[in-house]
Amino acid sequence: MLPAIIEARDITKFFTQPDGGRIEVIAPTDLAIYPSTIVALLGPSGSGKSTLLRMLSGLARPSAGEVFWHGQPLDGQIPNVGIVFQSFALFPWLTVLENVETPLKAAGLSAMERRKRALRMLDTVGLDGFETAYPKELSGGMKQRVGFARALVVEPEVLFMDEPFSSLDVLTAENLRSELLELWLSKKIPTRTIFLVTHNIEEAVLLADRIIVLGRNPGRVRADFQIVLPQPRDRKSHNFIELVDHIYKVLTQPEIEHVLHLQDSGAVTVSRVKYQMLPHARPGSIAGLLELLADRGGRDDLYHLANDLSMEVDDLLPIVEGATLLGFARLLEGDTEITAEGSAFAETDILTRKVLFREAALKNVSILRQIDSVLRTKSDHTIQDEFFRDILDKYFSEDEVERQFETALHWGRYAEIFDYDSGSGRLFSTDNTTEASPTSQQSSE
Repeated sequence: MLPAIIEARDITKFFTQPDGGRIEVIAPTDLAIYPSTIVALLGPSGSGKSTLLRMLSGLARPSAGEVFWHGQPLDGQIPNVGIVFQSFALFPWLTVLENVETPLKAAGLSAMERRKRALRMLDTVGLDGFETAYPKELSGGMKQRVGFARALVVEPEVLFMDEPFSSLDVLTAENLRSELLELWLSKKIPTRTIFLVTHNIEEAVLLADRIIVLGRNPGRVRADFQIVLPQPRDRKSHNFIELVDHIYKVLTQPEIEHVLHLQDSGAVTVSRVKYQMLPHARPGSIAGLLELLADRGGRDDLYHLANDLSMEVDDLLPIVEGATLLGFARLLEGDTEITAEGSAFAETDILTRKVLFREAALKNVSILRQIDSVLRTKSDHTIQDEFFRDILDKYFSEDEVERQFETALHWGRYAEIFDYDSGSGRLFSTDNTTEASPTSQQSSE
């Protein structure tokens, strides 16, 4: 194997709070980026994908640890990288040609050399004839082509891309992916490695030679494996579908160890996550998913569900996670299948749903079980919310503590496990709400 271009050794990223506490975004991480490879970084929202990209590219410094460029510390070096952002980030007052020339001008190249290289790169990405146009005259796809040209015109050794297709419509994004892959495979672009941050699982399997999956709170590598499928890849092939389904399971079931077996490609193991995390999905969304599954015969492919619902993976996964955590659904080889408990929930009336949700929540969700136990044990059946925030604070970042507590409130109040008075910041057992909290609020989804 050729030496690594970029190597991260025990890097971490955290932010210090006024009280001296830390919010850890990226846990200590080791990672190496090698030449002749497209690397895709996947992970749920808030897992630190963009933060990790910024540290590897030199845009941000790690809080601890060190990044090396060709074996030398990155600190003090100007790495030969290009970056394509999710937003087009073009200068509206400059023409297409002038936008592409901008990094070359900053590098001190002559006007003649700048123009020569910029025109050649615009031709490469299919923008020949649009040199004098302004960004406002371009479609979204054309604007992103300008972004590609601007990043590639510096002839970067590593091209970093932060969700470059996510703001485009489906057809335009698909076209640009195909063109990028064609340029890479035909070696028409001057770069040795591509590092792609994406939330689109199929996009990662379609393009990448290597996929890294991040967990969150804090961000850490949960899976890192090679893709041995030949290019161009057949989306309908057994191995392609198996890879997509496997990654869905890694993302939706972080507490379970998953093993992937592909034909002639070995196996992938994923480590366990230490603490249970409550997915950020409202009871109404979970109910809607279960109704949809029941209407479709009880089972459907996750990929088809996402497409049919016109949802991004990051929006659908918490709902699937919630249904699975409650025991209302299960994942089988990338499909979501409703359980007997889920079918009973989907087919009954609203009041019975609350009862079934309560039973499932107390059985499967540790924080809700703990809240219920504490409220029943106390003589006045009430307690300050800070008690549970302090418990969550041991396991999650400050922002995640608030998200976890907010989700627990939605679930617990819907299931009538407890009620909550936001004015006093106290939780009350529903069996004693009338006496304890005259200002208690109605349960809601």
